[in-house]
Amino acid sequence: MLTTNQKGAVAESAISHEAIKLGIGVYLPLGDERCDLIFDLRPRLVRVQCKWASCRGDVIVVPLYSTRRTADGLRRMYYSADDVDAFAAYAPETGCCYYAEFAEIGVQQALNLRLGPTRNNQAIGVRWAKDYEFAARLGAVLGP
Repeated sequence: MLTTNQKGAVAESAISHEAIKLGIGVYLPLGDERCDLIFDLRPRLVRVQCKWASCRGDVIVVPLYSTRRTADGLRRMYYSADDVDAFAAYAPETGCCYYAEFAEIGVQQALNLRLGPTRNNQAIGVRWAKDYEFAARLGAVLGP
């Protein structure tokens, strides 16, 4: 069983690996920043928050908040556009990394990415996991 810190380290490592394979420059911020990595998407730099994602049935769930222990218990803090530009997630069950721009998803508790069809065949408003895979999202940004 991995600790929360170990899961975060594994996710950052997997995400960095996938980004570098696509030719993306990856940088580590120094100091106490809300983002984990900086991607050089030429000509733009993107502050990326890395997350460990878990599968619940046919859905990959990416939490979009951080948690800190305080004197009053656990405190959940949501990210804002002032903190990050994008989220990247590693899902060990699929072995894939996923990427979403903050401007596209905004402040919410979690990003749900569907792996298989819905029970009622609904397709409108569904975020398909394959559309958020690194190559699908970032390959187009960098071009051929």
